[in-house]
Amino acid sequence: MAYANPPFQDLLSIPVDQRDADWEALVLREFPKQNIFVSHPDPKPGPDGWPYLQVETSPEADEPAVRVLDWLSTRGIGLALNPQKEAPDFILTYGMILNYRLRGAFVSNAPERKTGEVRLQPGAQILTGSPSESYLPKFARDVLKQFFLDQGVYAPKVLLISEDRKNFDLCFSNESLGQPPTGEHMGIAEAISWFLPSHYAVAIISEKAIDGFEPL
Repeated sequence: MAYANPPFQDLLSIPVDQRDADWEALVLREFPKQNIFVSHPDPKPGPDGWPYLQVETSPEADEPAVRVLDWLSTRGIGLALNPQKEAPDFILTYGMILNYRLRGAFVSNAPERKTGEVRLQPGAQILTGSPSESYLPKFARDVLKQFFLDQGVYAPKVLLISEDRKNFDLCFSNESLGQPPTGEHMGIAEAISWFLPSHYAVAIISEKAIDGFEPL
C-alpha cells in the first residue's frame, strides 16, 4: 500500500493488519524527526530478553527523538515505540540504532548477510583486516565488550575477513570466547548480531584457521 506521507501520529493510527513494507519504511524515515517522551527512565527487557528504552509519541512530547537515539547509541540499548499499546508500534534493536548513527538510516540498502560459521575453502584468497572506525566505532566496541564481560568473556578477539572484497564477515575468535561447542556458535552469533546492523555477517572461527585476530 502506498502512503501519502500523513502526519506521524496518523501513520501510527493505521491498523496493524494494514501496515506493510511501505508503512515500515515511512515510519523509520520519519521517526527521527519526531519529538517523544521517555515513559520509563530505565530500559526494560523485551520478550527477546534485550533491553529497550520505552518511549511514547504525543503532541505534547518535547524530547527530540534524534537526541534519544544518539544517547542510546553509546549504551547498547534498543528502543520500543509506544509499548503502552497492545503491541509496540515499532522495535529498534541496538544494531538498527547503531546503523542510524553511522549511516543515517536504521536499515541500509544492502542485503542481510548470513550469520553463522565461516567455512574457509582450501586455497581461497582471504582478505583480512581490522574493523575500521567507520565500520565498528570505539563506542560500539565498548558496548560489545560490556556484553561479553557480562557473559564472562574478558578478552574477545575480532577480525574482518572477505573472500571477494565486497562482502565481509565480522569474525570472533572461538578461543577467545572460551571455545564454546560448535552447536552453540549459531546462538552466540545471533546474540552478537542484535548489537550490529542487519547487513553485517557475524561468524565464529578458530584462530587455527586464520591469523590476524586482534583484541576487540
